[in-house]
Amino acid sequence: MENEKKMAAIMAAVGLYIQAEEEAALQPASPRPEPAAVQPNIWGIVGRQSMMQYRNFMQLKTFHGTQLR
Repeated sequence: MENEKKMAAIMAAVGLYIQAEEEAALQPASPRPEPAAVQPNIWGIVGRQSMMQYRNFMQLKTFHGTQLR
């Protein structure tokens, strides 16, 4: 008797889930809002470029002299 109640509850839950999925599939999809335009951070870009240039100078031994070791 208890197993029958559990099976009935499971079947009812599965039926309601399938019905909800079918109803959701029939509704037209709502258009997604356009993302807000993001302004580039000029100070951040210039800072990163400066750091990369400094690292490049160090790699090229600009600050260590012209003689290679």
